[in-house]
Amino acid sequence: MTQIVKNDSFLTLHYRIGLPEGGDIVNTFTDKPATLLMGGEQFAPTLETVLLGLAQGEHKTFTLAPEAGFGIRNPELIQKVSQQTLQKNSDMEQAFEIGDMVEFNAPMGGQYAGILQAIDEEGAWFDFNHPLAGKTITFEVKIISIL
Repeated sequence: MTQIVKNDSFLTLHYRIGLPEGGDIVNTFTDKPATLLMGGEQFAPTLETVLLGLAQGEHKTFTLAPEAGFGIRNPELIQKVSQQTLQKNSDMEQAFEIGDMVEFNAPMGGQYAGILQAIDEEGAWFDFNHPLAGKTITFEVKIISIL
């Protein structure tokens, strides 16, 4: 009986996330395969959804619209961070440049990151959308084994 990917499967797989116009964001085909516990928040839920039902040994490529990939861009996630908050959450010696990803401590624990859009003496504007939000992606996967 052929094994298929289920909600609680443990997988060994190769995968590639890229943009249709070219360029890989992640590519494990050129290195060691990845392991993944479905439902373990290691992959975006939307990526896990396309894995469901795939069989061991199956190799597929999916084109995912923004809504089915990393979501659409949310303009409300572009926010100003005060200079005080910026200094409290970063190395004072560090010089920030437009396009840098900066991590912040979340009020309830954990961390989140934003891409620096603009900075002045009062603070900085950050885009807290996922870097792939609003983009169509290609998701290629080869299921090596399923436990």
